[in-house]
Amino acid sequence: MLGQSPIGVPFDKILTPTRATFEGREITLVGTNNYLGLTFNPNVRQAMIEAVETQGSATTGSRQANGTYGNHTALEQELKAFFGAESAIVFTTGYQTNLGAISALAGADDHILIDADSHACIYDACRLTDAATHRFRHNDPENLNKRLQRLPDSGGRLVVVEGMYSMFGDVAPLAELVEVAHAHDAMIFVDEAHSVGCFGDKGRGIAEAQGVLEEVDFISGTFSKSLASIGGFCVSRHAEFESIRLMSRAYMFTASGAPANIAAARAALQEIKATPELRDSLWAMSNKLHAGLTEMGFDLCAPASPVIAVRRPDELTAVRQLGQLFEHGVYVNLAVPPATPGGTCLLRLSVSSAHSEEEIDQVLEAFSNLT
Repeated sequence: MLGQSPIGVPFDKILTPTRATFEGREITLVGTNNYLGLTFNPNVRQAMIEAVETQGSATTGSRQANGTYGNHTALEQELKAFFGAESAIVFTTGYQTNLGAISALAGADDHILIDADSHACIYDACRLTDAATHRFRHNDPENLNKRLQRLPDSGGRLVVVEGMYSMFGDVAPLAELVEVAHAHDAMIFVDEAHSVGCFGDKGRGIAEAQGVLEEVDFISGTFSKSLASIGGFCVSRHAEFESIRLMSRAYMFTASGAPANIAAARAALQEIKATPELRDSLWAMSNKLHAGLTEMGFDLCAPASPVIAVRRPDELTAVRQLGQLFEHGVYVNLAVPPATPGGTCLLRLSVSSAHSEEEIDQVLEAFSNLT
């Protein structure tokens, strides 16, 4: 690892949600975003196999053409029911979800206000619109309020935030942000990509956990984290959201999700609903790892969450220690500028409910040996 690029490590084989081999050596995975460990779930795998056998490998067309199968519409109905929404649209990837939904929701004379630490797909979505884009300070309802107060009376207003931010693992003060947004007649759009399945009594994300699920106008998410597949979705409490199917280029002009991916997402959603103990295990392992690293004196970016980001003093140190962890059989993510907020250098860990206590102990031992 020390002599190779730390980006895009080519694993030989994935053994379980938490184990892989690299150059013939078995390692523990703590950087996969596989929060609920469902990629090897028997029901999810069987659903994918049956979808390939009965529907083939791909749709070969967009949703507007031949790419809408029964599973696509069934998944949309299930997402509506899960979130208590009026409408739901499934996209081919998580990135396209935000790109397609946000760019279709705002136009000329409108204003989009985004958290400064927003994901790249949110920034790119704003570039595709004729709306004016305004940044406000990260997780700062007061600064959002000031930004909204300065806007002209004309045009619509859309506030875009994330539930849990993927780099630091910190959580938005969503209840306060919703209150501020609605006080200024702004709609609020929450990207719950990293929080669906992990937060809330039913796994519906930060909006549920903070008691504002019914007040959020739009919720987006991805299938590539807790839902163990590839794709994305956006749900809304507004039935009119359905109309963006005819306006969103990211939805209209790309092939729809492959049958296997849609079937996997449906099966994973059922597991989230039926198996709350997955969240219990995820939080037990997250708390154990966070507490252990804190006790060792590491500078962590946020309170305990499924993402634990360890600050490093510079890029060279981060890369060197990434290699040391790999030598101790532990894979984590390297995150450095410009991908990180504030030019921070990080060793980023993501915990899974599939991690055992022994694996978390191995990770802690590896960190204790860093130099």
